[in-house]
Amino acid sequence: MSNKLDIYKALVRPVLFTGLKSDPEWLHQQAIGVLDWLERNRHRPTTKAVQNLLQRSLCVRDVRLEQKLWGVTFPNPLGLAAGFDKNGVAANIWSSFGFGFAELGTVTFHAQPGNERPRLFRLPLDQAALNRMGFNNSGAAAMAERLAITRKISTNQLIPIGINLGKSKVTPLDAAAADYLGSFRLLKDLGDYFVVNVSSPNTPGLRSLQDAAQLSSILDALQQENQGQKPMFVKIAPDLEWEAIADILTISKTYQLAGIIATNTTIRRDHLQTQIIRETGNSVASEAGGISGVPVRDRSTEVIRFIWNQTQGQLPIIGVGGIFTADDAWEKITAGASLVQVYTGWIYEGPGMVRRVLEGVLQKLEAQGLASISDAVGLANSP
Repeated sequence: MSNKLDIYKALVRPVLFTGLKSDPEWLHQQAIGVLDWLERNRHRPTTKAVQNLLQRSLCVRDVRLEQKLWGVTFPNPLGLAAGFDKNGVAANIWSSFGFGFAELGTVTFHAQPGNERPRLFRLPLDQAALNRMGFNNSGAAAMAERLAITRKISTNQLIPIGINLGKSKVTPLDAAAADYLGSFRLLKDLGDYFVVNVSSPNTPGLRSLQDAAQLSSILDALQQENQGQKPMFVKIAPDLEWEAIADILTISKTYQLAGIIATNTTIRRDHLQTQIIRETGNSVASEAGGISGVPVRDRSTEVIRFIWNQTQGQLPIIGVGGIFTADDAWEKITAGASLVQVYTGWIYEGPGMVRRVLEGVLQKLEAQGLASISDAVGLANSP
């Protein structure tokens, strides 16, 4: 199995990353286009054959990996992070790649084109990406329409689907709560959990919404509408000071959040091997955007551990940032993450990454004598 999947790193990735010298965003759009076609033609024999092949090659099913959180069953703890499927075109396809859940979006109330291109760059020396996409998406109404159709034609959704909500760029910061609420009202019946994204560095002023007063007004509006029906999360930046994170934890308790997603991309540029962005000729320090991948890995794990310790493990965490291997996933889980997400690592490692990570996690459970993945959550913090 591993030899087959190594073909991606040995042959496919070099062509995609360097041989074609293609714009990463263009390649992403082509991939989404293929997934969209598979979704729309899911009942054709050829499409079913492709999905069956994917499932046999990429999926790991083991009861030890299952968890029930917030009344939702997760077949395994490894999910697709927000940002890849911004418009929810492949909601029913992600399970075929082995994911235990998938997070759609970020979606905004108003459709928007995002920032000017180029706006997505690979940093191979750092196993990282720099993006300043700016929440480009078709809007909450379009996603709601698509997901409603998807649900109608396929009643057997295999994995939980989360929806990541952002603020529309045209909406003033003081009207942010109404903007998030508008999206939630359109989508609340179509997601298994929801995420308030106030931590992307690519929408002007957005990170200021992590401030206690601003965040409280958003969560108050959402939770009044929600009435405890759907698990609600906040996604935070890795660049916050400990005191600011502690404030968010207090707010989380006040508004009965289901948990925290830690973390988004970082605006830090220190310790990068990449100095110049080839596509622009500019220094990486002068390019706007957030860094994902390995450079954020250790900090996101530190934030996970901090949240776990501050809450005595009582506030569930979805850990994201720099996961490439089973060791990376295990470190976040044992630091306190009940679930973990990948994006950049999946692009670098290829589709076989999910299976490799899950098989590695199962080996670690066996080595530790643990019966379930839930037994590993926060294990490294035990006295």
